[in-house]
Amino acid sequence: MNFSNVKPILNIFKSKYVLAFLAFLVWMTFFDDKSIGFMYNNAMKLKELKKSEKNMATSIEDTKAELKLLTSNAKSVEKYAREKFYMKKENEELFITEIK
Repeated sequence: MNFSNVKPILNIFKSKYVLAFLAFLVWMTFFDDKSIGFMYNNAMKLKELKKSEKNMATSIEDTKAELKLLTSNAKSVEKYAREKFYMKKENEELFITEIK
């Protein structure tokens, strides 16, 4: 085997700057509070929170539209109460069916 090509590579690793950089790289990768794993987990949490924020914004818009409809029309209040809370008039029977 010819080890003459390996000596220049080993000389590079003897440099204090390269060793300091490698030590810094290992520290930041595995031991620091803001390691790669920590940053990845935070990125995934952020992605989920943004998705949740979108869903909440859609839900808020739907609720606002429903509120506007309920405050503008008396018939819609009755319809809403019958659909959401299963309210009924006197002498009226209510049959609830589920569609799957």
